[in-house]
Amino acid sequence: MKVVVVGASHGGHEAAHEALTRYPDAQVTVYEAGDFVSFMSCGMELFLEDKVTDRDDVRNFKPADLEKFGGKVLTQHEVTGIDTDAKKVTVKNWATGEVLEDSYDKLILSSGVTPATIPVPGADLDNVYLMRGRDWATKIYDKLHDDAVSSVVVVGTGYIGIEAAEVFAKAGKKVTVIDLIDRPLGNYLDAELAEKVRVELEKNGVNLHLGHTVAAFEGDGKLAKVKDDAGQVFDADLAIVAAGVKPNTKYLQGTIDLDQRGWIKTDPYLRTSAKDVYAIGDAILPLFAPAGQPAPIALASTARREARYVIETMTMDKPARSFAGVNGSSALPVFDYNLATTGVNANNAAKMNLEIASSLYEATIRPEFVKEGNPEISVKLIFNPKTHAILGGQVLSKADVTAHANTIALAIKGKMTLEDLAEADFFFQPGYDRQWSVLNLAAQTALGQIPSV
Repeated sequence: MKVVVVGASHGGHEAAHEALTRYPDAQVTVYEAGDFVSFMSCGMELFLEDKVTDRDDVRNFKPADLEKFGGKVLTQHEVTGIDTDAKKVTVKNWATGEVLEDSYDKLILSSGVTPATIPVPGADLDNVYLMRGRDWATKIYDKLHDDAVSSVVVVGTGYIGIEAAEVFAKAGKKVTVIDLIDRPLGNYLDAELAEKVRVELEKNGVNLHLGHTVAAFEGDGKLAKVKDDAGQVFDADLAIVAAGVKPNTKYLQGTIDLDQRGWIKTDPYLRTSAKDVYAIGDAILPLFAPAGQPAPIALASTARREARYVIETMTMDKPARSFAGVNGSSALPVFDYNLATTGVNANNAAKMNLEIASSLYEATIRPEFVKEGNPEISVKLIFNPKTHAILGGQVLSKADVTAHANTIALAIKGKMTLEDLAEADFFFQPGYDRQWSVLNLAAQTALGQIPSV
């Protein structure tokens, strides 16, 4: 069996590894357009802050990790077209200019996404940067340590934008964040938790200019100012655009079915419209399990789960099970806060027309007599108002409580209700938690009960 994988990031790496280890006789080739394999963009903040063993270690794998199993990893090789009838791919070798063809029995598309640019005047000025991939990470690192850069404008209040704002603020730069959304991390956190993040960002010198869009980048060849849609102007030696992504699927047009925005269409088994061609990763809309609907979920963990499923089932005419879907679980530090989310929140529920109810529980993590290391925690639960099925959750604290989101994710996966979580059996030790876990107490609160301490 000859397996060709397009793209060497999280999903591509997992697909190749699984194919090589599950099917020892398989011939596996990975084509990667870039010259560096598998940079981990979710490690960007650690990369910028020199909190890694080596800058070249911020990656999923090295080619040798697959080559030792007999796989081939070809960098600077871009798949530019597919002939699904002949089962061949056309590949451009950017190092030599050569164009070659390769055949496949199974083709796995993991070509990912590219950062979205803003179609406004001045977007092509020097020092208007994107924030994704190793090349941009290296350029941003240099600017972080450049004394000539004193004012930075970040466009976008998602994870990537907030990471950029924090890194540059810690470096002593004047940072302004611009976004149309009215609260930081508004796609991930409900209003109560997002408000705590807003206060934390502003306390650390980040200027939040929300409810506005960028109208223009201004400067004579090099960025000097950023103007918003109301005409307000901000000094800027550097702008970092973190305003979303678009699927990298132009090369598939006319060959594989795409939706109107360019996402690859897949069936419940992650098969595309072409026989023996599968798609995984950021360029598809996987099943968002708690909502029962497809949604864009650009996470490394999602891509790897999709890849594992595809390799497990790709030799079956009809797999026994469809892809189970994902919860979209993620976490982030913001200065002194640690936050994590999973599943449905107020923002995506509104977009998907889901009927939800929610409840917020706040207390100290441990019993009140514990005087040190006992910060407050906020737990937001999202649930079905009729069945009480748990659909999502958010946790935030100045302690690292992010693992609680994994527990909520398991509750979603196991189709647990508030009643189940209210009585779930967790350990107790006052140096760590309460006799009723904070998740027990959050569920009891959601049920309208007055929880005991």
